[in-house]
Amino acid sequence: MIVLLVGMPGSGKDEFKKVAISMGWDVVSMGDVVREYVASKGLELTEKNVGQVASNERRLNGMDIWARRTLDKIKGERTVIDGIRNQEEVDFFKKSLGIRMVTVAILSSEKTRYERMIRRGRKDDIRNMDEFLERDKRELSWGLGNVIAKSDYYIVNEGTLEEFREKVKSFLNSLKDC
Repeated sequence: MIVLLVGMPGSGKDEFKKVAISMGWDVVSMGDVVREYVASKGLELTEKNVGQVASNERRLNGMDIWARRTLDKIKGERTVIDGIRNQEEVDFFKKSLGIRMVTVAILSSEKTRYERMIRRGRKDDIRNMDEFLERDKRELSWGLGNVIAKSDYYIVNEGTLEEFREKVKSFLNSLKDC
């Protein structure tokens, strides 16, 4: 079973992955692949650099470039793939992996996501509202909204961290019957 994890930045995908790992799932992050590529080019890991490189590579090499560059990292039979940003990536994984696959979208409000991103302080994160809105605009331009709209499942992440973790555990346990 492959879970394709989608959501706007700051929606809770990292917490979803932590729960999945604690339950024995493998996790592959397309964002890690992008950040590794940016670093290999000698660029600083800033939100601007990561975003520009991700966009340029999609423009030059196709919308599914990051899925193609991630494929060889997928080893397990129960894997969460994080970082899906467009339908071309979903289609690539469905064609390439040929196994059971679902798409789950994590949903959180703009206000909640902004506050989380400011608190988490990842090196390639936003530092203010202008950067936040620019990042959302860029990721939506890649087709993220379409993938979220077409997801098989949705998990709303507006409550406490423990409530969200319980929702994720319940969701992953439900896949045992699929």
